[in-house]
Amino acid sequence: MFLIDGIQAIIISAFMLDAAAGDPSWFPHPVRGIGFLIEKGEKIFRRIFCGKTDSPKPGVPLRYSERAAGAALVLSVCAVTFLFFKAVIIAASRFGLLPCFLASVIIAYFAISPRCLWNEAMKVYRKAGANDIEGARRALSMIVGRDTKPLSMEQVTKAAVETVAESLADGVIAPLFYLAIGGPALAMLYKAVNTMDSMIGYKNERYINFGAFAARLDDVMGWIPARIAARLLIFTAAILKFDAKNAQKIYKRDKFNHASPNSAHCEAAVAGALDIQLGGNAYYEGKLEQKPVIGDALRPAEALDIVRSARLMYGAAIFFVILVSAVCAVIDIFVLDILWK
Repeated sequence: MFLIDGIQAIIISAFMLDAAAGDPSWFPHPVRGIGFLIEKGEKIFRRIFCGKTDSPKPGVPLRYSERAAGAALVLSVCAVTFLFFKAVIIAASRFGLLPCFLASVIIAYFAISPRCLWNEAMKVYRKAGANDIEGARRALSMIVGRDTKPLSMEQVTKAAVETVAESLADGVIAPLFYLAIGGPALAMLYKAVNTMDSMIGYKNERYINFGAFAARLDDVMGWIPARIAARLLIFTAAILKFDAKNAQKIYKRDKFNHASPNSAHCEAAVAGALDIQLGGNAYYEGKLEQKPVIGDALRPAEALDIVRSARLMYGAAIFFVILVSAVCAVIDIFVLDILWK
């Protein structure tokens, strides 16, 4: 009973702490440490598997050497991350139940980011709402990988909405999902995988082979959370009086309109709920990347859509916490109590 009740309490406490405190810039976030491991690890494993000048070892094609190096990096970072945070929790438990609980809550708090996502989206909204195109582009550049200089105000708005929608799955629901099934250490392991995907999971010349394992593992770990998140968005759209019927329609039709098997799910649900069109071509490092559109342009996107998408994101996150709490209660009442009688 303690394990189930404990996870439930950790999730609720971490979510409330994030809502109250967000992500303080003055505090060293563990993800920065994970990023440091990835940077250093890339150099080490490239040297081990590919040689000092990225030349393959005799008889081994470079692409295979790079894939092996990338896989070794992923497995190493995952192992270090999981074992480190597990060790922190075990060490805290030596001092009693309360220190163990507090350590677990703080680690879980670092794994989720709804408040940070809200804050960053609002920075873009405030500039867009004031018709400050340059300010809006700068604020957007902090949360997207695409080139923002050529974007119009409507394109800035759409990009911000897309980021909020996509980040619900990998920045909120996925870590909460792994927190629920495996505790704070597993949630941080997922954050490590997602961070590696964002750092090395590109299809450019440098990372198309080296980052392949990280990208595929991120797809696998994000598969269930993305689909849960999309359905929560549709439910939230109905509760908040958005166009839930259209959200359901666009989700079914456009949920695979993306190179990633997961990314379009939440974008499709949000596009339908707001009656706008997302997706489409974008520039990355000066190169045009052609992408399919998501949703129908029933009306032009406006700055207020950033706020609407953020409300949908937060609502879906809250409903997921409620859902997990309910599942924990059901397991506690109908399973564990019966087994332990």
